[in-house]
Amino acid sequence: MTGDLYILEGDEVRAVDFLRWAKWFESADRIIERTVGEFHVVSTVFLGLDHQLGDGPPLLFETMVFTRSAWDKGPLIEQDCKQYSTLKEARQRHKIICDEWKVED
Repeated sequence: MTGDLYILEGDEVRAVDFLRWAKWFESADRIIERTVGEFHVVSTVFLGLDHQLGDGPPLLFETMVFTRSAWDKGPLIEQDCKQYSTLKEARQRHKIICDEWKVED
């Protein structure tokens, strides 16, 4: 079965069968970008699974913003989540989201 499972080889996304996906997934570095600020973390990753719920291109990349309270630097809490179809879009949106949340390394 292909079409729902993907791997990232360099900058190329490839649809693969379950066995190839599982072998790749267990050791793959799926982090595309990670920016850690004083109170927020912006993380963009390759999902490896199509998260598209309806019609449209597969959603294979995700950027999440996590924040922690200013007074105790407690656990990270998810604040925002966006998904994308291409690596190019994921990289571009990561930078935009960092600017929106005022997160700098």
